[in-house]
Amino acid sequence: MKFKHLVVTATALGAISAAALSFAAAAPAKVLAIRAGKLVDVVAGTVLADQTIIVTGERITAVGPTASATVPAGAELIDLSGQTVLPGLIDMHTHLTADPMQSGYAALGVSDIRAALFGARAARVTLEAGFTTVRNVGASGFGDVALRDAINDGDVLGPRMRTAGYAIGIKGGHCDNNLLPPDMNVTDRGVADGPWEARAKVREMAKYGADVIKICASGGVLSKGDEPGAQQYTLEEMQAIVDEAHKLGRKVAAHAHGASSIRAAITAGVDSVEHASLIDEQGMRLAREKGTYLVMDIYDDDFILQEGARAGMLAESIDKERALGQLQRDNFRKAFKAGDKMAFGTDAGVYPHGDNARQFAYMVQYGMTPMQAIQSATVQAADLLGWKDRVGAIAAGKFADIIAVKGDPLANVAELTHVSFVMKGGAIIRR
Repeated sequence: MKFKHLVVTATALGAISAAALSFAAAAPAKVLAIRAGKLVDVVAGTVLADQTIIVTGERITAVGPTASATVPAGAELIDLSGQTVLPGLIDMHTHLTADPMQSGYAALGVSDIRAALFGARAARVTLEAGFTTVRNVGASGFGDVALRDAINDGDVLGPRMRTAGYAIGIKGGHCDNNLLPPDMNVTDRGVADGPWEARAKVREMAKYGADVIKICASGGVLSKGDEPGAQQYTLEEMQAIVDEAHKLGRKVAAHAHGASSIRAAITAGVDSVEHASLIDEQGMRLAREKGTYLVMDIYDDDFILQEGARAGMLAESIDKERALGQLQRDNFRKAFKAGDKMAFGTDAGVYPHGDNARQFAYMVQYGMTPMQAIQSATVQAADLLGWKDRVGAIAAGKFADIIAVKGDPLANVAELTHVSFVMKGGAIIRR
């Protein structure tokens, strides 16, 4: 009798659950009408006055002049008529699970679990700063994959994420851990030497949830014992990685400071070159010919030089940045002027998360107009992500990822550091 009662109870609960699900499925999507005083059309590169955006559920369903807009009955009105409205911003080079104040040897005391929990906070402040999408290019313990999934499941507040898992590099290179003595025999999980081992590492990253493959083609600034300008992976190894990644439907981002590493990475077919500090004219020409994006983090030099020692960065790292930072900014100007494709990326995690928009002013200082800088963080970043159909512009069919500022970012791009309204997928995050 007791067993029969349990069966009946379970059956009743199942019926109730099914009814609840049926009701939820039948419930109409919430409709919002956003009135924008000014709307930045990043596709056309223009600013439109007095526009109305209709949002149904998580998508934009209509955009047009307020005077002729048809607002559905019962729609909730959001009045941004005194503000400038833009698409949610995209940062193509982040490390959300990295704490910038735990650098150098201090980082050895941070467990993968602690880093992932730090990432939950970093994700929230990044989203609140108006960055509704990020590409995370390297995290230990697949912490960025876990963070992405937690955001997608609604457990954590954060931006849309494309993740890399571990960055792949040579033994002893920028993507290895060189802080510990040899008797400890520590090698980072992303290390792979030789074409076939590198192919296997791409497969491992894909297996455990990486959306994009990150490689270290050259030495780096914040690593011990290597030179940023020195090439690490060979052309043959990079070709194997790119071939395997593309075969598996993943794009490849290459950390590359040195001129030869940049040329080899582009020749191998990577989709983007990160940092590109010492890019030469041949590298710029190759990037244009191949359609390769450059993602140049020209803000964080300030943080490294001003706060690096307090954050625990090695003295050699600060010296490397001092030698490299201005060269990178000058080459940003040259590459942009030459016509290379640029996507916005900041290396967030080297500096405090949420300060991503500080880079816009530097991009304008080194050659872009405010509109071009904004486009690098919207339509161009969306193109590099492979998400042009989803994000990067305010248009019917795309996710309702929308931000607003009270000032005019086309007159002063630094206005983007003071975002007053943030919406992600139709949900209001900041108001």
